[in-house]
Amino acid sequence: MFKKFLPNEHVKSIFEITPEKLKEKGIKGIITDLDNTLVAWDVRDATPEIIQWFKLMEDSDIKVTIISNNKEERVKIFSQPLNTPFVYSARKPLALAFNKAAKDMKLAKNEIVVIGDQLLTDVLGGNRAGFYTMLVVPIVETDGKITQVNRYVERRILNWMRKKGMVTWEEQK
Repeated sequence: MFKKFLPNEHVKSIFEITPEKLKEKGIKGIITDLDNTLVAWDVRDATPEIIQWFKLMEDSDIKVTIISNNKEERVKIFSQPLNTPFVYSARKPLALAFNKAAKDMKLAKNEIVVIGDQLLTDVLGGNRAGFYTMLVVPIVETDGKITQVNRYVERRILNWMRKKGMVTWEEQK
């Protein structure tokens, strides 16, 4: 049961994810979370570094779609200046939004990576839907109320998986 919470890969930040590394895995598309994955949950717009990362992916013919459980206004304000497709109110970890993003990108599941900062939404949803998953360290340690509850549950799951030898990375502080 807990294997659905285990990402295929763990990285410190989105900036460790390069077109070269993705292409080595046959990846042509990215489904990414927004809050605490691309920018802090309380930051409205893309940073210059994120804009550059999106441009790098675009120049390398890697499609990117943002999916978020957040409301339309939040996701639209962030995504439109990047000219990036998005799905809001995604209801992650349900598979519907992940599958919609894949269909819109016209890519097979094995050509897409799901990237996010939460086990209970991003990794679980991506794994349940059959995608390769990457967990990133959250950008900031503060969270909205619902996410605070998720983080508590995630810590318990990670501690259990660590004791069983399933998790080999160290927590970043």
